[in-house]
Amino acid sequence: MTDTITPHNASTASSFSGMLAHARHDPAYAAFWLLRIGFVVLPLWMGIDKFAKVLNADWPGYLAPWIVDVLPFSAQTAMYVVGAVEILAGILVALKPRYASYVVALWLAGIIINLLTFSGFYDIALRDFGLLVAAVALAWLSAVYDGALSWSHHHGDSASTR
Repeated sequence: MTDTITPHNASTASSFSGMLAHARHDPAYAAFWLLRIGFVVLPLWMGIDKFAKVLNADWPGYLAPWIVDVLPFSAQTAMYVVGAVEILAGILVALKPRYASYVVALWLAGIIINLLTFSGFYDIALRDFGLLVAAVALAWLSAVYDGALSWSHHHGDSASTR
């Protein structure tokens, strides 16, 4: 009889082959990993591109004029900030998707609001809404497949007795 991995002992699938075996038998686990990989790669790629400009996108051109008007710096500088946040989001999803997926969903909501207030980008807003839904799906799957953070509750630890 082969060992099966349930959500409660999913952390035992520490090897790549163990994760693949688990994914073959548990479609939800496979979906968790597919979304997790996607939400690591996508924000990292988009964030890095704000600096490297490999995609040849006019990133500042995606900012609604009213946002540019209220910024204390240039639209290009705003895109550098956006890029840094996206890189951080990708790293956080890699480390702890259970919480970082909600950060990504909120970030996408902000992008959607920006795009909906700027005529001509409704198609991109719709695409980003799909990504927001996928980020929430990853968060929900992460509640099963990515354990909660646990904090040590030592009543007599040295920090509290100083």
